Amino acid sequence: QVQLVESGGGLVQAGGSLRLSCVASRSIFRINAMAWYRQAPGNQRELVAAITSGGSTDYADSVKGRLTISRDNAKNTVYLQMNSLKPEDTAVYYCAAGRYPIGPYSDVDRYDYWGQGTQVTVSS
Repeated sequence: QVQLVESGGGLVQAGGSLRLSCVASRSIFRINAMAWYRQAPGNQRELVAAITSGGSTDYADSVKGRLTISRDNAKNTVYLQMNSLKPEDTAVYYCAAGRYPIGPYSDVDRYDYWGQGTQVTVSS
């Protein structure tokens, strides 16, 4: 079992920045993929960004060039640097961990563990 705890959410004005962190309860060295998802009220949970154990990344088109995912295996932590935030980025952001390379990054079933989420609110 791996527990994931997110932090760093909050209220920010449009154009501002936040950095989200996701700390795992044990080593993520052998975790195949770590990802950030988000879910806004009335919407389905959607992939924001993913990163593999080898450092390959994938992003939703809506966040390319603004959000950056990274991982620090020594600290069992994954980050999401969020710049140039927009009101449409408002959502609960979830961290996810997938042990095996099964399916696309955007498939929620690829991931075995999920955090409780952290709220990000961007005001206009």
